[in-house]
Amino acid sequence: MIVLRTNGLGKSFTLHLQGSVTIPVLENVELSVRAGECIALTGPSGAGKSTLMRCLYGNYGAEAGSIHLRHRDAEIEMTAADPRMMREIRRDTLGYVSQFLRVIPRVATRDIVAEPLIARGTPRDAALARATELLRRLNLPDALHDLPPATFSGGEQQRVNLARGFAAGHPIMLLDEPTASLDAANAEVVIQLIQEAKAAGSALVGIFHDLPVRDRVADRLFTVEPIRKAA
Repeated sequence: MIVLRTNGLGKSFTLHLQGSVTIPVLENVELSVRAGECIALTGPSGAGKSTLMRCLYGNYGAEAGSIHLRHRDAEIEMTAADPRMMREIRRDTLGYVSQFLRVIPRVATRDIVAEPLIARGTPRDAALARATELLRRLNLPDALHDLPPATFSGGEQQRVNLARGFAAGHPIMLLDEPTASLDAANAEVVIQLIQEAKAAGSALVGIFHDLPVRDRVADRLFTVEPIRKAA
């Protein structure tokens, strides 16, 4: 079953401080993702891979085309969804793991990881137990679980981000370079988490600059082509 697809998706940016120059980034993108598969976005730097991911998550508004997502047994056209629907989709259906951790200061790491589960109605004790399990799998020492992650290293923060992203088991997940700051042992854990998510029926779209990781998790490649201006 296709759970996420785009039709004729387009996006450009206007540089208001540079004479309102318009830079086209995406044009006529036709992407479809099935439950239980992982699609890796490929293409040269600057082609628009990250822009496409942000459009899929709703951080960037599409200027052309449409984005269709399977949510609660219904197909939602995300470019027309109101803020209430987008909050519901992100809570229950669409997860995003970025390279960088952005959280409320002074909140303990375990609570940060458990929060998406609690928001979906999981009892607090069960959510915290799941958070602890994932943090341990990602080799974050127990001594750090009750500390805020603001002073953690980049690799430690990314592991917190990954634990939070995989905790809720979203049916659709977007992964932006999930192993960028990790050593080989923790990258192996991420590979296992992706494979487990696929086995559970989740659909994943990711950017993987680590090619050995990409080759082990991706079922298909989707090339984002840079827009070539007419001469």
